[in-house]
Order: sequence, then structure tokens, then C-alpha cells
Amino acid sequence: MPLMIPGSGELTHTDRGLLYGEGVFETVHVRPAGPWLLDAHLARLARSAAALGIDVPSGLAELVSGITHTDGALRLVVTPSTSFATVDAVPETIRAERRDGIRLITHDVGLTRRPPWSLAGAKTLSYAENLAAKRWAVAQGADDLLWLDSHGQALEGPTASLVWLDGDTLCTVAPDRTGILPGTTAAHLLARSAEVGLRAEERMITAAELPGVDAIWLASSLRGLAEARTLDGQERAASPWTPRLLDLLGFSPS
Repeated sequence: MPLMIPGSGELTHTDRGLLYGEGVFETVHVRPAGPWLLDAHLARLARSAAALGIDVPSGLAELVSGITHTDGALRLVVTPSTSFATVDAVPETIRAERRDGIRLITHDVGLTRRPPWSLAGAKTLSYAENLAAKRWAVAQGADDLLWLDSHGQALEGPTASLVWLDGDTLCTVAPDRTGILPGTTAAHLLARSAEVGLRAEERMITAAELPGVDAIWLASSLRGLAEARTLDGQERAASPWTPRLLDLLGFSPS
């Protein structure tokens, strides 16, 4: 059963989140010590809600901060009418992606410039197209998809941020230059990169340049990192950095 947030109303058939996807959410990895990076996720939830003109209940942090799990998924949902949280175990499919990596393909989304009303930088409930993109990737024999703009520059995955290693520099796409959703896990990883002797940089990269980098990952809250073991059908050697970076993030690859 969902855990209702004090101060919010009940979900009804007139809720705009249910009718139009006009709501926001965050998915947080839950560990024995509690929800991981909770403050960062709540801050992004508030930014996303503000983009839709929705208020986040003030008691949300206190309600979920004590939740624990060995490897769990906490989902926070806020709509114009109600707010709730759910907790489940991380699916085995996601655990397998940490351990074994993924088959990644690229595809142009035809994007040159986002309109001023774009919600691409918010994590909204309107996720049907994101999930459709992943289903399309699976139908092509891959596990996930990397979106490209019309100039061939990499953006993000439907549900994950792009991270890559170029020599001694850990990189991710700059959200403020592209309007993509800022990745909480990717930002945390780059902030800690110096602990393992790596530099950090936000920059752009094209699909043509990606095969030449040392390692490619999709980063997300539950996966941590999933290494691209194939890119557009071309096999890639496993990077020795994957277990090191998963360990830095506090994830077990198994």
C-alpha cells in the first residue's frame, strides 16, 4: 500500500496527475542506512514541482528518512491533489545491469532547441515516451537507448544519465547547455571522482566520438552504473573502473 504524505489529499479520478501526467516523482535507492542522496532527490523533486506549479508537502523528508532496505527502491510521487511514497526491492533486472552491463544503442531525437515551456529538465509523471523509447531499444536487440540531438551530440538515456571516462577524466553531459534532466547519481559520482584519482568535467560528446572513450555508463539511482558492453552493436571490453566506481557509490555489482 502507498504511504500517504500528511497534509495531502486523496487520489481521485479528477487528479491532473492521473488524467494528464501532470505530476512529478523521484526514485531513490534505499540502503540499510536509509534513502541514499535523499536531500539531493528532494531538491530535484522541488525544482520539478515548481516547473509545474505544484507544492511539495513539507513533511515528506521526515516521513521517508527512516525507511531502510538492503537494496530498495523508494518512489516519491507528488501530484496537484495528493502525494505518496512506495517502497519495493530493486528488480533483479536492474541488479543484473550493474553486474553484467548493457547493450546500448543511439538514436537521433531530432532536437535542436527546446521551447521555453519544455519540461525536459523536470522529472514528471509523463514518462510514456521514455518507456516507449526503452521498449523500442529492446525490440532492436539492445537493453537501453542513448538519445542524440540533431547534430549527433549525446544527451541522455530515457531513464538515465550518460557518464563516460576519457583518460583520467570522468565526464557527463552539461544539463544547463542541453536542457536535459540533471542526474543526481551522475553529479554525486563526479563530485567524488578525485577520491579515486580522476578529474571531473561536464562537456558534450558526439556519437562518433563515443567509441573512442575508455568506458561508457548509464547512471541512475537504482542501477548506480550500468556499463555499455556494446555500443550500436560493437562489443566493448569491460572496464576495470566499473567495480571501482560502483564501490565508490556504495553499490554492489552482484
